[in-house]
Amino acid sequence: MRDRFGRPRGGRLPGGLTLRALIPNAITSGALCCGLTGIRFAIHGDWDKSVLAVILAGMLDGIDGRIARLLKAQSRFGAELDSLSDSISFGVAPALIVFLWSLQAVPRLGWFAALAFAICCVLRLARFNAQIDLPDQPHKSAGFLTGVPAPVGAGLAFLPMYLWISSGNDIFRQPMLVGGWMAFIAFLMISSLATLGWHALRPRRTIRLELIALFGLVFAALLTEPWLTLAGICIIYMALIPVGMVSYARVKRLRGSRLDGDADEM
Repeated sequence: MRDRFGRPRGGRLPGGLTLRALIPNAITSGALCCGLTGIRFAIHGDWDKSVLAVILAGMLDGIDGRIARLLKAQSRFGAELDSLSDSISFGVAPALIVFLWSLQAVPRLGWFAALAFAICCVLRLARFNAQIDLPDQPHKSAGFLTGVPAPVGAGLAFLPMYLWISSGNDIFRQPMLVGGWMAFIAFLMISSLATLGWHALRPRRTIRLELIALFGLVFAALLTEPWLTLAGICIIYMALIPVGMVSYARVKRLRGSRLDGDADEM
């Protein structure tokens, strides 16, 4: 059915996609284009632009889902597009960028490290889509994530590049060092380690003004010393991984004690 202007009734596009879903899916497509453009910059040796393109893809990926929920425009199409975009922007693109930047000096081992990162990113996304996590693995309901998210993994993979761009020291470009780091981040993405999610990091009301000031300082640091600031953010995130593991172990222990108490009452 069409209206008098020839448009599909119900606000739907010919393929069944609602007009409200156009905005978040367009943002997802923009993230995909940013990831692919990062590869193009890397081919021409524009390393800073290639990294920034992937970071921009991560920023877009962080808002498309929220906009879809705000507009009540969630769809199966959007979920599939988001997963495909993430696999390219945060799996394939970082792997190729880092390979062209450093790992191609040892083409065989370097390529395997790049492949490991890309494959682990895709496997993580497939596990998330299939929802096959075991019951004893961390869940969002408790404020934790299972492993390192794909966008965060891409940002962490660039840590040697942040340090190299900021300092110009070629030690951060050593293929064996970079390859080992890529393999380590690949493991973190597919691991079952509990990492802190946004709900677990939700601040108390008493310190939110201080956090606003801290956010302003971080933003200013990104403008003045972007690469050192990004490196510092990566280091802080890595330091929070043991905190997440300890916190989840405590939550899991409390839940187990509560379940045992309920069983005793029955």
